[in-house]
Amino acid sequence: MDLTLGTREVGGRTVVAVGGEIDVYTAPRLREQMTDLVAAGRYHLVIDLGGVEFLDSTGLGVLVGGLKKVRSHDGSLDLVCNSDRLLKIFRITGLAKVFHIYPSVDELPAH
Repeated sequence: MDLTLGTREVGGRTVVAVGGEIDVYTAPRLREQMTDLVAAGRYHLVIDLGGVEFLDSTGLGVLVGGLKKVRSHDGSLDLVCNSDRLLKIFRITGLAKVFHIYPSVDELPAH
């Protein structure tokens, strides 16, 4: 399975809609996308994992790296995820305490 990426602006934030699998082969594309957005001055990112079917440790590392990048610019990186399987991964790894995770883009707090 490949990785699909799409971006849009929602309430002053850049939402990156991710689909497919985030693994050792595809995670660099997501990393590059976040790096390019930060380089373009987009410091408030939302990663929408609604279309993600698989996420491995490499993908988790890319998300943490993205969080560090935006925080160095006083930015934010929130996640949208409603998959029980993915939410369990975030809980087990302790990353549910690191990221703000929302069930949908519509439920993001006002920026």
